[in-house]
Amino acid sequence: MTPAAGFLSLGQATSRTILQRSSARGRLQRTLLVHGPAGSGKGAFVDDLLALLLCQAAGGERPCNACLGCRQARARTHPDLVIGSPERWREGRSTGESIVAAARTWLAEGAGAPIAGERRVILIEGVDRANEQTQNALLKALEEPTSRHMFVLVADEPTRVLPTIRSRSQALRVGSVPRAELVAWLVDRERLPVDQADALSRIAGGMAGTAIGYARNPHLVEWRRRTQRELLGLLGRGRADRFSSVRDLLDDAARLGIEQPAAEEMPVTEEGARPTSGAQREAALLIVEAWLGLARDLAVSAAGRPQIAAAAALDPELPELAEEIGQAAIRDFIALLERIRDGLRQNAAPRLALEVAMLAWPTRAAR
Repeated sequence: MTPAAGFLSLGQATSRTILQRSSARGRLQRTLLVHGPAGSGKGAFVDDLLALLLCQAAGGERPCNACLGCRQARARTHPDLVIGSPERWREGRSTGESIVAAARTWLAEGAGAPIAGERRVILIEGVDRANEQTQNALLKALEEPTSRHMFVLVADEPTRVLPTIRSRSQALRVGSVPRAELVAWLVDRERLPVDQADALSRIAGGMAGTAIGYARNPHLVEWRRRTQRELLGLLGRGRADRFSSVRDLLDDAARLGIEQPAAEEMPVTEEGARPTSGAQREAALLIVEAWLGLARDLAVSAAGRPQIAAAAALDPELPELAEEIGQAAIRDFIALLERIRDGLRQNAAPRLALEVAMLAWPTRAAR
């Protein structure tokens, strides 16, 4: 059954409107920068964007999702679609060739003439994970745009993209989805009961990719709750107990393997297909994401909205606990966890990173 015309991804009304209006008026910039957190559903949004750019329909709503161009774009097999990323350049380089040189070669090859349509689309995933030299090589290609080429850049963190690249790009943010829309999608597509779909939407913070990942991997939800329950318990325990818990938490997370929500959006560095040298860093990233979710639930509880905190089911005293810790301390801890997450993505030592977080995790009197 052919899907209806239009975008198939969830939410993103602003970015969707910008794209469709600009495309209809022939005013799309030659470089588009799609950005948003891991788990936000950037992959599905990019699929829509590629279909829009390569759609062959003469009229009506675009993408039509019926023509060969749309189908090949979504399958990423279109002859005028060229796909690159730091890990592709790393894996495809010749012996002794640097990643920068491999990227330059790839960019030169991608600058060829379109084969089947009016334009060639050059998709670069994880542009924010490319080093400065590689991004400068990309910049040279962007400085000389032609009507026959369109660049689509994808990033988790746009601030890691060179300002000179960002200034030449039309930014398209992919973020959280309204809860009602995400819940309806989970009920309709994943066949979840409404209460379960609502719970997953809250746990995922409205991030479509993460929510879908949890829906398809229920054991991850149980692991997350178990981990958050342990972290809540550590609020009333001393430094020795906290440090000893780090190893247990890492071992428990590592047993999940590398599969996790939105795995296709996990960070990849130029030194390897993963940001880690082993499963331990993968496990640490999972723990930090669960910890961030718990800390944000504490923050909304401290702000007087415990009813929207997914972690409230773990501890009925969450509002009192949040009030005792205080909004400022919770806010500072969230900022620290975000820095720790960034450090892990840049190959920080997993156990040390979690021990730093344990030292900063607020302490309260045992209940």
